Amino acid sequence: MQSNGELNSATSIKLDNGQITSGQKTVKGPIASLACTTRGEIYEDNMSRVFLLAVDEGADQTSRIIGYQNSKASGQLDGREEKEAQRFIQHLVRAIEPHAVINPYAGRLELPSDAHKIRRLHDLFLNFVKMITLVHQYQREKDSKGRLITEIQDLEMAVDIMFDSIVLKVDELDGSLRQFFEQLKGWLRKEYGESCKTAAFTLREVRQALRCSKMQVFHCFTDLHRLEYARQQGGHANRGFTYQVIYWDNYAALRARVKQHLQLQIDALKDVTSAPSMLHQ
Repeated sequence: MQSNGELNSATSIKLDNGQITSGQKTVKGPIASLACTTRGEIYEDNMSRVFLLAVDEGADQTSRIIGYQNSKASGQLDGREEKEAQRFIQHLVRAIEPHAVINPYAGRLELPSDAHKIRRLHDLFLNFVKMITLVHQYQREKDSKGRLITEIQDLEMAVDIMFDSIVLKVDELDGSLRQFFEQLKGWLRKEYGESCKTAAFTLREVRQALRCSKMQVFHCFTDLHRLEYARQQGGHANRGFTYQVIYWDNYAALRARVKQHLQLQIDALKDVTSAPSMLHQ
């Protein structure tokens, strides 16, 4: 369904005379679906076909959620206003009409070459730009054939909204593992200072410091060991093992590099003086 736009399956069909025969059922797309898992590598082939997101489990996001829950429970939030906002968005969606979209900037904005399965990611990005253009159809020009014309603003919005998903495609660690690893490195820097890169620690210390379950810490360290980010350093089975982070990557630098790579291309497109003539072509 995701790749071909339709789903075919064999099924039994009952004829008017009561006879059962085999037939084929076809369901056409497009569709929108949402799947959630903590073991993304099991669905490796499907992950390359969809946008990847990671739940923000940081303290700031937790504080915002708790604040919303408190405001709603105390009656400070008006439920009617929320319903009205939902209906307003539904009306906006109903006002969108089907149109063909052309992107004159296709091929002039390249995604990071080290992204995972760049072919499918590039197709996802182009489709996302198309959706943004379609949503803004009342603010976009049309060509002589009635097709909507993508503008640079659509590329900017696509990069801004899809940025975290692009980074997840470039990053070797998946979203939940990356969050755990960054929290682990932050705790080690705070706890051990300059000697953090050589510090040995136990999983129990990690559980207590990061307030994670035993199973979550075990799975994360299994993945970090498999990817050669951490290793078992010493200890004994009866007294517990010690671990050490052996690869300290710079996630902030990775995000900055990807952001700069995309922004420089967008800035270059803005500076092109021939953009208006290209749109008419």
